[in-house]
Parts: sequence; structure tokens; C-alpha cells
Amino acid sequence: MAISEKPEQKPRQEQEQEQGQGQGQEQKPPLPPPRDDSAVRAWLFVREAFTAGTWRRVAYALLAFPVGVLCVPLALLGAPTGRWQRGLVRRLLGRELSGSSRGLAHATAAVPLNLLVLVVTVYGWSLVPMNLGWPLRSAGSDYSDAWGGPTFAGAWAFHAIVGGFGFLLLMPWLGRALAAVQLRLAAALLS
Repeated sequence: MAISEKPEQKPRQEQEQEQGQGQGQEQKPPLPPPRDDSAVRAWLFVREAFTAGTWRRVAYALLAFPVGVLCVPLALLGAPTGRWQRGLVRRLLGRELSGSSRGLAHATAAVPLNLLVLVVTVYGWSLVPMNLGWPLRSAGSDYSDAWGGPTFAGAWAFHAIVGGFGFLLLMPWLGRALAAVQLRLAAALLS
């Protein structure tokens, strides 16, 4: 055999059969192809805006700031504000917090965070109807400078797809992240 010649190789299937016969093992059936679950993942991403959990987190984002502001002076007067704040967390975020009554500490520490979450939530969710109903807020204006312009249909389509549906898909996930930060602070100070 010359140096450049390669020895003949048996097909892979024959090699596997010979190895299996020599060891006395039965040949296993081939594995099925892996499932493509990208459609399921996409559906879970899209439907998040329409779940009850999303709207409970939005309700917590809207209520946490005013409740926190009211709890500061009431805690100074001796009211059980820690219990009220734990109840709000339990009812809207679904997390049971048990522990000491440090309502004043949580109320004062959480007010800036809750204000930020309130502003982001109100602004982000208001962009959805504002951009889906774009023709109503820009009636009679010139569409040539609008995003998606120079036609009315192009400007409306751009605003509806990017601003309306885009924020409809983004806000539940942003709200989930903000609620996780709020929950972490509440767990640290209320339990």
C-alpha cells in the first residue's frame, strides 16, 4: 500500500453492528429527532400580556406607591402598616411574607422604587393604546414627517406595529422584572 492510499473503511452502520455483536448487546432503535418547541415559546411570549399574573403585577405597580406613601405617617402613629404591605404583596404578587412588622422601614425604603415603577408602568402601558389609536391623536396633521410616512396608512401601520404591539409585548416582561425587584425589597424588609 502506498503512502497516499488510505485503507478502505467500512460504513459506519457495519462498524456499529460488529461492535454490538462482539459485546452481546442488542441494537437500540434510533432516537426520534428533537422537538422544535419554538412555536410554543413564541406563543408563551405573546400571550403574557393577556394573563392574570401580568395584570396583578400592574395593579401592584399602581398601588404600591400610594400605599407606601400612606404607610409612612401611619406607621409613625403605630398602625400595623407592615401587615398591610405584606397583604398587598400576598394578594397581588402571590408571595407569602411572614415575619416582623417593619412597615416603616419598608415604606420609606420602597417609596422611591415604587415611584419609579409607577412611572414606567403608566408610561409604558399608555403607549399601547396611544400608538394603536395613532390616527385619533394626529387627526388633520401632515403625515409626510411622521414615522412610517409619507402616507397615512404607512404612518399608522408603523405606529401600531412598533409602538402599539411592540409595547404590548414588552411591558409584561418589563413589569415582571420590576415586580421581582419590588418583591425582593419587600422580602428583605418585611419578613
